[in-house]
Amino acid sequence: MSETDHTLAARIDAYCRGLKLPGVRAAARDLADLALRHQHSYPAYLAACLEREVDTRRERRLAHYLRLARLPAHKTLDAFDFTAVPHLPKAQVLALATAAFVRRQENVICLGPPGTGKTHVALALALGALQAGLRVRFILAVTLAQELLLAQQEYRLPRYLRSWQAIDLVVVDELGYLGLGPGGPLLFQFCSERYERGSLLLTTNLEFGRWTEVFGDVTLTAALLDRLTHHAHVLPFQGSSYRVRSRQPARQEGPLPPTSAP
Repeated sequence: MSETDHTLAARIDAYCRGLKLPGVRAAARDLADLALRHQHSYPAYLAACLEREVDTRRERRLAHYLRLARLPAHKTLDAFDFTAVPHLPKAQVLALATAAFVRRQENVICLGPPGTGKTHVALALALGALQAGLRVRFILAVTLAQELLLAQQEYRLPRYLRSWQAIDLVVVDELGYLGLGPGGPLLFQFCSERYERGSLLLTTNLEFGRWTEVFGDVTLTAALLDRLTHHAHVLPFQGSSYRVRSRQPARQEGPLPPTSAP
């Protein structure tokens, strides 16, 4: 490479730093060599540089959103066994994975007994929303109730609630496994503030008629369900626990034969 070429490369690097174009900065030289070899036009070279920049920014944004989402595991629908949950509408779940429901500020409720894959599907839908460029946050129901209570005690509840407004999809996992006590009314307030403003994805082991066991108030529970289900996709998870299924082969083996005496 000539001195002029070195000087141009240094200028391009400096310009990319100043304009904050990490994708172009990393790929400009290789793309220039490729353009020379294949005699690409100047517009084609420019388009290739800009495409690399767009891809780089998309990857960085996804990585950033993944960190903010705090997903406990990486789950996909490709790894989910729909045959184990025959009443779950696969076509509907796949459609939800496009994240169109989030853009429409709709909710999803995964309802069924433990071990039937509710959290797996919830995490897969959350990943779909992230890949669509949306902001997601995962949190356990009891943890959210505790954070709401703490914010109230420290006189910063309004600020805490506002901090969630930028989140497009909030995944609230394991609603119903533990009572929320004084956190129940605050969780009602949290859900009410997201009504038609942002999406919720809830997983629960309780039928709707038993939600009073969690919130402790019939009127409050009815009002919450009215809001949650108004624009909601309710996904039924009916089947045996995958943990039980995974133990079945071991049970069928029977006891080990007695060892002979020494």
